[in-house]
Amino acid sequence: MENSYKLAKRHCMFTMFAALVVIVCVCIGVVMNLTTLYDENFDHMGLRTFCMFTVNSNILCAIAMALVVPYTVDGLRKHNFHAPKWVMVMELAGVTATTLTFLVSLFILAPVKGFVLIFSGSRFFLHGLCPVLAIIAFCFFMTEQELTVKNSLIALIPVFIYSIVYTVMVLLLGAERGGWEDFYGFFTRLKVWIPLVTILPVTFIIATVLRILHNNSRNNRHKKEAAFYKEVFKDADLPSIVAALARLHKKNSRNKDILIPGRVIAIMDDNNEGETTWRELCEIYLKEYLDSDEVMDIQKLWI
Repeated sequence: MENSYKLAKRHCMFTMFAALVVIVCVCIGVVMNLTTLYDENFDHMGLRTFCMFTVNSNILCAIAMALVVPYTVDGLRKHNFHAPKWVMVMELAGVTATTLTFLVSLFILAPVKGFVLIFSGSRFFLHGLCPVLAIIAFCFFMTEQELTVKNSLIALIPVFIYSIVYTVMVLLLGAERGGWEDFYGFFTRLKVWIPLVTILPVTFIIATVLRILHNNSRNNRHKKEAAFYKEVFKDADLPSIVAALARLHKKNSRNKDILIPGRVIAIMDDNNEGETTWRELCEIYLKEYLDSDEVMDIQKLWI
């Protein structure tokens, strides 16, 4: 059976790798657009590149990935990757936006302008590599938080805001009055009402599919962890193990903040037949952390 330590380490390492690659590639793609003052196939270069949802969605995704990186570092150090809920909601919003970018590029832009053109140069990073890597990382490795339908609705906010801006700049103002050309072709290649009616429902479907894949991966991971903890801690003396865990954490601590690993203790308690309660185990952890200078090596339980 794959133990909890190896499972957490693999998730942390791939998440960190994917996050750093997305951040670097978004920077490369944006810089390439900013430094390309003229492109015969695309008008929006230089500072005008920030008019494009492609660029904005990738920047949002890169920011969300950057927020995840510190938690992967902490996860590798503590053998327990656990990002806060708000970070995962922002990650869902970023990945939803880049997925929309990827699908529009694949099914709307590429058939018109050509697949090579749409997925080459800076567009290789912003239309292809970054969205795909972000989808894989979010759906199969950033799997600590269970996301809800409400979170999927929150993920629509960036697309909703950009939709309003794009509609105003293209339909109400237009290029001749200082607005934008319809560079995505939503209003010139389609009837006006089609993108207005479908863009948010389609985005919600994307967010829902991503959320379901994420939650399924989370549930599968937790089943594996539960099986491991049940095998290791079924007949174990939990008070002694929790006390040893406190001494180990105290030894490895780099500051005076005391963080009780309540989630890990709860998993141990759920898979142990002892009579000690979760509250009592947390109190044992805190008391041992404060009182003891002796360290017992319990890492062999995870490694």
